Amino acid sequence: MTQPSGPCTVAILAGGMGTRLKVRTGNLPKPMAPIHGRPVLQHQIELCRRHGFTRIALLVHYEHETIRAHFGDGSGFGVELEYCVEGEARGTAGALVDALGTMDSRFLVLYGDTYADVDLSALWRHHADTGAAATLLLHPNDHPHDSDLVEVDELGRVLAVHAYPHPEGAAYRNLVNAALYVMERDALPGVIPLDRKSDLAKHTFPAMLAQGLRLQAHVTPEYIKDMGTPERLDKVERDITAGLPERLSGRNPRMAVFLDRDGTLNVEVNHLARPEQLQLIPGAGEAVRQLNRAGVLAVGVTNQPVVARGDVTLAELERIHATLDHQLGGSKAYLDRLYVCPHHPDKGFPGEVPELKIDCECRKPRTGLIDRAVRELGISRSRSWMVGDTTGDLMAGQRAGLRTVLVRTGHAGLDGKYDVEPDYVMPDLSAAVHWILEGHATMARRLLPISADASMARLVLIGGPARAGKSSAARILAEQLRDGRSAVHVLPLDGWLRAPSARPEGVGVLERYDMQAFKAALFPLLRSSERHVLQVPAYARKSREILPGRPVSIGPDDLVIVEGVPALMDDELNAFADLRVFLDVPDTERRTRLTADYAWRGEGDAGLQTRLDSRERDEIPAVRASAERATHHLSSTTSLS
Repeated sequence: MTQPSGPCTVAILAGGMGTRLKVRTGNLPKPMAPIHGRPVLQHQIELCRRHGFTRIALLVHYEHETIRAHFGDGSGFGVELEYCVEGEARGTAGALVDALGTMDSRFLVLYGDTYADVDLSALWRHHADTGAAATLLLHPNDHPHDSDLVEVDELGRVLAVHAYPHPEGAAYRNLVNAALYVMERDALPGVIPLDRKSDLAKHTFPAMLAQGLRLQAHVTPEYIKDMGTPERLDKVERDITAGLPERLSGRNPRMAVFLDRDGTLNVEVNHLARPEQLQLIPGAGEAVRQLNRAGVLAVGVTNQPVVARGDVTLAELERIHATLDHQLGGSKAYLDRLYVCPHHPDKGFPGEVPELKIDCECRKPRTGLIDRAVRELGISRSRSWMVGDTTGDLMAGQRAGLRTVLVRTGHAGLDGKYDVEPDYVMPDLSAAVHWILEGHATMARRLLPISADASMARLVLIGGPARAGKSSAARILAEQLRDGRSAVHVLPLDGWLRAPSARPEGVGVLERYDMQAFKAALFPLLRSSERHVLQVPAYARKSREILPGRPVSIGPDDLVIVEGVPALMDDELNAFADLRVFLDVPDTERRTRLTADYAWRGEGDAGLQTRLDSRERDEIPAVRASAERATHHLSSTTSLS
């Protein structure tokens, strides 16, 4: 059997027995456990070959003959293999030190019980650029409580390794040792004992740090999973089938959901300054987990002026974020990255930090944090979203080219700092994530036939009961049609609701709206061959007030989409329309949405039931009767605004 043509640049620790996998694999060594019909070790060898690493040392022990019989000298797999047989199992570090004589001066280390789809070349380059003794690939995972966690500084240098089990009550940042390294051969002999078992993660790396050797972190969202139990093996196979490793690989721009922190992920407490103040909003952890499982990056972007004010040091902020990671980990969830702006432009606070009192580019609504994430994580802006509770979040998202979702938690968009409208409005992060992952795409598919019919239309009406999802459907229809039209404008009829005192319950649907004023504003521009400016009022849902809104310039070739409860109920308006869409929702879902909406507005139980009963009597029959005028009918069964 031929030997490698030179020292090996990869060491794969392949000596494990796979005791926990024996119910599946029998006497096969753990690296031979099949994933979609091929041993996991074969997946690793093929990964190395794709990135140009072809001289590989297999550090084997249990049933090593089986491994040798399958792979031979590696020529059938496009690589050169060297077998380093460990006579007595001495742990991962012991196996490695015994093989150092076959290794090049710099080499990769992979574990034979992990499935990885990682850019090994990028990891290698990062290590070479830093001059570290070793570089550790780190990532957040969904079980940080029973993982070895690594503490790093702002430059990515490893400060400490917190091996599992962790002390009672400890909270660390969710940066997990993923068991994939680049190492300098000459740094190892003095830190690995020769007379006993030792482990790279638990013993070697702490010893290197104790000797003052530099360890570097390479943090990545790429897919790498331990598959050493039947359950984890099944999970890896499901993930591959679902395309999760491919979506996270970075070979194509990644989809991300950018998340504000206070008021979106955790309860707004106004200048949160202590870890014990942080409390996740109900459902937030599970919502982030849904993003993780979908292969969509969950990226936190947060303004933290408490640092500039001197209320919190950067070290204290790190402890707060360790608590955030710990609480998310309790839901088997994690943020792929968290970007922080510690600055604030206003001066004059006692104890403030002068060097942080600047007008920076990273403070939302500026886009610095998002821009940095896009660069570092290879994110597609056109496929990504911003979710937040303030107008600053929304403006940052829109400036960065993202779709935006306002959640009605925290400030619920009522801060009033910036004149901006969200693309979509959802009750909370859980509903927002459901909309992003499922609802938006589902409704977009249903609207495709309508968008095809509306390609040459001038006026489209969307009507239906309250909370059926008309505004969301109108926004999606506008998204679908913008590429082929000069402009598309969505006009919500709620802007023409009468004053609260003039629209008591029981007066009827049409009487609650000033339809004459709306038609007087709309019809002249529909008849005109010139461009007109229409003042579009805004409806403040929580206070039920009508606000001045903003001017909209509408040209003769633009498409106008009018959405609202009475859109199909007015004879004159229907006569102008090219398409009329009726969007309905099952009664139980409609009542659930209305109940949540009124509760958010502060309606008491007694008033709430009275209002719901009134709507059932004077709105639903009349609105559903207008469905007869529709050219298209849709049913909304997902979370919509």
